[in-house]
Amino acid sequence: MATILSVSGSPSVTSRTARLLRHLDRRLIAQGHEVIPFDVRDLPAEALLGADFRHPAIIRATALVEQADGVVVGTPVYKAAYSGLLKSLLDLLPQYALTDKTVLPLATGGSTAHVLAIDYALRPVLSSMGAKHIVPGWFTLDKDITVGADGTVTVAPVSADALTQVTDRFSTALGGRTALLAATG
Repeated sequence: MATILSVSGSPSVTSRTARLLRHLDRRLIAQGHEVIPFDVRDLPAEALLGADFRHPAIIRATALVEQADGVVVGTPVYKAAYSGLLKSLLDLLPQYALTDKTVLPLATGGSTAHVLAIDYALRPVLSSMGAKHIVPGWFTLDKDITVGADGTVTVAPVSADALTQVTDRFSTALGGRTALLAATG
């Protein structure tokens, strides 16, 4: 199966975006993929903001992208665009870092007014970085993601169904088993 880098572009430690990604990571693992979770917020700020291409953490992040067959990119939406933190990382990656990669863009936000951020802000950048195939992504409202006291993530049924579909399409594009096979196996 494929190696997937699951990138959270949220600056928040209590991020719904990151929690949603980790929730979806479990589904991809159940389908036989190796998933490497990666939170951009864990990179040193001075390396990101100072564009320190030689910093060991930036070199490691670049290597993780290079080694992945697929990349899930999750971001909160701020002012109708993906996060500045995610932009900082994307700016430090090589121009064609996503060449031959399958990419699943995901976004979270407080209003449906931001639903087009994936297609008008994030998708063009991913495409310009050489992504082989960008599968249809999904925007999830913050209110549709509930985090229990134990950290368990629950997604509202309509969003959960859509996320299952886009995640399974991504898995299939990578050569993964379908959700049906994963559920029966």
